[in-house]
Amino acid sequence: MLISMIELMKKAREGHYCVPAIAVENEHSVRAAIKAAEEKRSPLIMISLFKVNPDICYFGRIVTDLAIRAGVPVAMCQDHGGTYEEAIWAIRAGFTDVMADRSTLPFEENIAQVSEIVRIAHAVGVGVEAELGHVGIATNYEVDGTSGFTVPAEAVEYVERTGVDALAVAIGTAHGVYKGVPKLQFELLRELREKVPVPLVLHGGSGTGEENLKRACRMGICKLNISNDLKRGAIGNLNENCKDGMGAYAMYPLLFEGYKNVAAGYMDLCGSAGKA
Repeated sequence: MLISMIELMKKAREGHYCVPAIAVENEHSVRAAIKAAEEKRSPLIMISLFKVNPDICYFGRIVTDLAIRAGVPVAMCQDHGGTYEEAIWAIRAGFTDVMADRSTLPFEENIAQVSEIVRIAHAVGVGVEAELGHVGIATNYEVDGTSGFTVPAEAVEYVERTGVDALAVAIGTAHGVYKGVPKLQFELLRELREKVPVPLVLHGGSGTGEENLKRACRMGICKLNISNDLKRGAIGNLNENCKDGMGAYAMYPLLFEGYKNVAAGYMDLCGSAGKA
């Protein structure tokens, strides 16, 4: 069943759990994510970058067809949309939601650009996630993971003025592979959850640490973006079963299984298993 991720996140917010947002790049990863969700009876959000699938309309047809036939609620969100045109193409492709990332822009410019995307998206029933503060790169964590945090008062104003449906917040995570375990700002998350009226999103979930993520989900994160761990799980499963070279003949099933298992693990961790 294809559904807006905003509906899934509202239920997660009320139920004090989180829905993992699984990065997908092709038909195999889409099928693996849906299979994991069906086995775990979990709602599912899938995310994809425009640059990974420049023929986004073709990819969108694959995703929406599989999502409609899925036995659990499935949403599809364009991840880190960088231009107005990318958002429009994602909407045309059948994505249920778009993420308008203008987090590197000054506050007023961020509001102006995102407000325009909200206006267009809402006109056709598409939800919009945006980011305030900046979630940087894990390899530069000493800088990106310790600065650019979301300011609660600004977040409240931002949501009110843009009309976004969900807000990605910066509380100490980063994209990519960490050296060690990141330090999350849980008191900041508590304040954001209390003051911001829309569901909160955490980017950079891979490698953040099981206890960190469980606590973040309990404290108000409703959508957790996962990418790197999925790819490493798929490659790891392939390598483990391909030591004599013969496993290469089963490359796609092995990648599928590795991807699926990591996705399923995050559904357990986030508390979404059994919530479909």
